[in-house]
Amino acid sequence: MRFLFFLIPFFLCAEDSFITQIEYGRMLYENPRGIGCVECHGESGEGKIIANYTHKKKQKQLYGPKINDIEFDSFSKALQKSQKIMPKYYLTKQEIEAIYKYLESKKDIIKDK
Repeated sequence: MRFLFFLIPFFLCAEDSFITQIEYGRMLYENPRGIGCVECHGESGEGKIIANYTHKKKQKQLYGPKINDIEFDSFSKALQKSQKIMPKYYLTKQEIEAIYKYLESKKDIIKDK
């Protein structure tokens, strides 16, 4: 019986989840459904060149835009509509929020340096 009283504080302090929303957002950002956001948008959402190519004898670049400085509503809408080259991931509202919070946390780390 004493053993049960000893465990009560541990149950009261237990969290609902084993990972935080930011950790979940990092996992989704790095690999949501096969190809991670990081591949085209960079480590912190700063944008990244995806490919260099030639079209009609002109050098062109394909790039993933910067996504770490936009408002949540714009971010969410962009993920829910079809894009020309970006895959549609069919993310839930909670997944979108987790990715956004992860990118926000990366911005805070950069500010602190």
